[in-house]
Amino acid sequence: MNIKKIPQTDSIQELAGFWDTHDLTDFEPELEEITEPIFDREALVQIRLRSPEVEAIKKVARSRGINYTDLIREWILEKVRTA
Repeated sequence: MNIKKIPQTDSIQELAGFWDTHDLTDFEPELEEITEPIFDREALVQIRLRSPEVEAIKKVARSRGINYTDLIREWILEKVRTA
């Protein structure tokens, strides 16, 4: 097998094509263990609202053409930025 270096790219397509034709064990000397998280994960937060409150939020969201959960997130982030 013609062994190459692992591509230094962020392209998912390029990396997928490379690993479709190569074996990970052939690159053990180049591998390093990563102990820190690579991706920031989003946290799921639940809040309790009364039905009339939810309906009012949904009405505003519909008028803006967005999902009501996206509207709630937008409002929270606006408040956090100004705090």
